[in-house]
Amino acid sequence: MKAPPVPQKEGPRTNRDIRVREVQLIDAEGQNRGVVDIAEALTLAEEGGLDLVEIVPNANPPVCKILDYGKFRFNEQKKAAEARKKQKIVEIKEIKLRPGIDDHDYETKMKAVKRFFDEGDKVKFVLRFRGREMAHQELGFRVLERVKQETATTAKIELEPSMEGRQMIMVLAPK
Repeated sequence: MKAPPVPQKEGPRTNRDIRVREVQLIDAEGQNRGVVDIAEALTLAEEGGLDLVEIVPNANPPVCKILDYGKFRFNEQKKAAEARKKQKIVEIKEIKLRPGIDDHDYETKMKAVKRFFDEGDKVKFVLRFRGREMAHQELGFRVLERVKQETATTAKIELEPSMEGRQMIMVLAPK
């Protein structure tokens, strides 16, 4: 029977969790105190009612700072939430076409493509061939060329038209 693993705390080590003899200390005002014994650093932190937090654990000796750990964690969480809010996940939308697509159907698909580009998404065009249409792949290639020409100002080609089995594929990304 094995003992359960010791749970690892997330984030930097604090106060008594710091297991080194000496640390490079930065006090609450941001002044560098130099290399200090760990006991002295802990007493300085306790006198100020603050915590000793290991900022750079891989340095020799580790860099520790005297600060309010609760406030530090709160600010870190706010920064992470702000970063998540600002990032945009690019999706790949798929548009299915046929070699003999009619003009009105084509225009409807192109409206959807324009909307996808406005949202910042990539568009994958899949042109499927059935039965005897495989003998006339140039018709499908013409349709994708038409798409390329109409979207030349708003999109860049990420994957040129290519055959994969019974379908021709092209990927466009917004400029």
